[in-house]
Amino acid sequence: MVLPPEFIPSEPTTNNYEKVTQQFPMMRFLWNSIVVAVLTTIGQMIFSSMAAYAFARMHFKGRDKLFLLYLATMMVPTQVTMIPQFILIKQFGWLDSYPGLIIPTMFAVFGTFLMRQAMLGIPRELEEAAFMDGANHFQVFYKVCLPLIKPMLATLGIFTFMQSWNNFLWPLIVVSNEKLATLPLGLSLLQGRWATDWGLMMSGVVISVLPILIVYLFAQKYFIQGMTMSGMKE
Repeated sequence: MVLPPEFIPSEPTTNNYEKVTQQFPMMRFLWNSIVVAVLTTIGQMIFSSMAAYAFARMHFKGRDKLFLLYLATMMVPTQVTMIPQFILIKQFGWLDSYPGLIIPTMFAVFGTFLMRQAMLGIPRELEEAAFMDGANHFQVFYKVCLPLIKPMLATLGIFTFMQSWNNFLWPLIVVSNEKLATLPLGLSLLQGRWATDWGLMMSGVVISVLPILIVYLFAQKYFIQGMTMSGMKE
């Protein structure tokens, strides 16, 4: 540590970035994180919006009670379900594989709740007009509801991408092969048992933050729009 501390280095260098990419397969970790985060985000946007449509726009017996029961599962700590999930993933043969990393994280109660709130704000007259024109439920969902909730869909996408990108515990449980390690796991490898090269560690952290920053900068307009409509209800 330099005393007194220097916030602006007198001699800027990229030496640590070169070392961290040469000594560790950071590009492989980066690719794994991109694959897992993108596929998890797409899957959660699809399944959450479909479940939200059923809870918000379709009428069936016990719908509201079922939704409350589904919502109550948010109170169950994640640690409680990890062992059953691990056993299930092992039985499916998904350990050390992309399906084991991605599929269990594609379904989220929060995503369904968020999308349901958005769909409750859609005027029912639009839905009724579509049914009168001969549309079925899937066509109403795809052609009427989804275009109207794009800001909220983008908000869910940002939340899901960030959560998946920073997820450390689940990849640590299901992955033992370094070739499938994500960036959070890769960063943990930079920490030595007796000493840590903080220059390498901080360089790895910067590399891991850049994709999140880029995603937010490009999608912040939709994020703000989604947050403003999150409390709307028909």
